Amino acid sequence: VGAGPEALAECAQMADVTVNGVVGFAGLPVTLAALEAGKRLALANKESLIAAGPVVQQARRTPGAELVPVDSEHAAVHQCLRANDVPRRLARIQLTASGGPFRGRSRAELESVSIDDALAHPTWTMGPKITIDSSTLMNKGLEVIEANELFGRPAGADGFDIGLDDIDVVVHPQSVVHSMATFTDGSTIAQLSMPDMRLPIAYALAYPDRGAVAYGGIDWATLGRLDFEAPDLEAFPCLGLAYEAARTGGT
Repeated sequence: VGAGPEALAECAQMADVTVNGVVGFAGLPVTLAALEAGKRLALANKESLIAAGPVVQQARRTPGAELVPVDSEHAAVHQCLRANDVPRRLARIQLTASGGPFRGRSRAELESVSIDDALAHPTWTMGPKITIDSSTLMNKGLEVIEANELFGRPAGADGFDIGLDDIDVVVHPQSVVHSMATFTDGSTIAQLSMPDMRLPIAYALAYPDRGAVAYGGIDWATLGRLDFEAPDLEAFPCLGLAYEAARTGGT
């Protein structure tokens, strides 16, 4: 039993695997403690990388430290990249977005929406903070920055030679394709499953193995269709702002 402001970080130093699901910047001490102890970090706290990327990157270089992302999109990319033996052959990453409850609405139509409307996510059941961020595509913008920190040139250690402009966002309302990776020969590898956060959590816990219990299995005979479209940056300007912030750099 731990108590007090340092308790979470102390637990991270002792555990074999730490799943960091703390909301917001408060998760940074846990992230650093796990990595600096040379342990595996199953990261669901994207703010650690977004707000303190250079600090986290330094901690990732600790011998034995291992970071496996738990966000469904980044867990998907992590799985896709295992199909590639030559890191420099990665060409692009495609992060999928459900589009949230306001997909297809114009900027003018969004002026009259309510908080309850924004909290009614069509495919995922999440906490209110991330659900609101998803309704504006702000969350997807944060995930672009996170993907750049995890897999782009700042990370360095994995040898991938892609940057922010090689990370795309595509709207996919069914939330079955969780993300994709495209390689220099034009081949795209995708990770598909029904929306169920237990799968990426189990993946991070079992890595490099896989869990023995199936979560999010697909009934291919009844799946129906998979749709994709470009995000509307006029109606959802937060996504573009996130790219601008990432290009600017710093904190």
